[in-house]
Amino acid sequence: YREAWDKDKTQISIPSDTPVMLQSKVNALNISNKHYQKAWDEAKAKSYDIRADAIPIKHAKASRDIASEYKYKETHEKQKGHYIGCRTAQEDPKLSWAARAMVLQNDRIYRKAYHDSKAQVHIPVDAMSVQAAKECQTLVSDVDYRQYLHQWTCLPDQNDVIHARKAYDLQSDNVYKSDLEWLRGIGWLTEGSVDVVKAKKAQELLNERLYRTRPDELKFTSITDTPDVVQAKINALQMSDV
Repeated sequence: YREAWDKDKTQISIPSDTPVMLQSKVNALNISNKHYQKAWDEAKAKSYDIRADAIPIKHAKASRDIASEYKYKETHEKQKGHYIGCRTAQEDPKLSWAARAMVLQNDRIYRKAYHDSKAQVHIPVDAMSVQAAKECQTLVSDVDYRQYLHQWTCLPDQNDVIHARKAYDLQSDNVYKSDLEWLRGIGWLTEGSVDVVKAKKAQELLNERLYRTRPDELKFTSITDTPDVVQAKINALQMSDV
């Protein structure tokens, strides 16, 4: 089946400059991994030559020094022993600054000038500020603000007094319940009360004996010649084995 094709395909020759062949070669170069990395491999083979004073090298060294904990604390370690051996505390700038800050924060020293001068101030009695302070004290004083009125005296037969007494009596709980005082101590039987009568009525409604009448208590006489009775007798005779 394939013999003719196997003979023909070895005899076919395609020119190398045809568009199909050129396109296939370009495609082979594009998908070739070796050709893709050729420039990179040549650059690696040449190696690198970077001087010590190059800008990237200096930048890397500076970044390393900044990040180094030793370089970070180098200035502090050098200055730690410089303030030892001062003759007085006033010659040490840091101690002088700390003492000054302590004096500013001291409340007693802060108020010393005020306490020394407050006993030497003399203010006239009729000064405007003193008069204004007295007026303000009078306005905010609770004693002067509350002025109790005098005790009023009313006649007992005045209409408003009589009306007020009646209003007090109506609102008084003792007067409101005074009509029930005569009931206190009197005996009382529950027979005939509303609750007892209501319970009896409920008992009668729930009593099955009164609600339902038994059949044997009914006065009833059956008629013997009714069609259904006659039919029942005939059926009984027909069904009787005797």
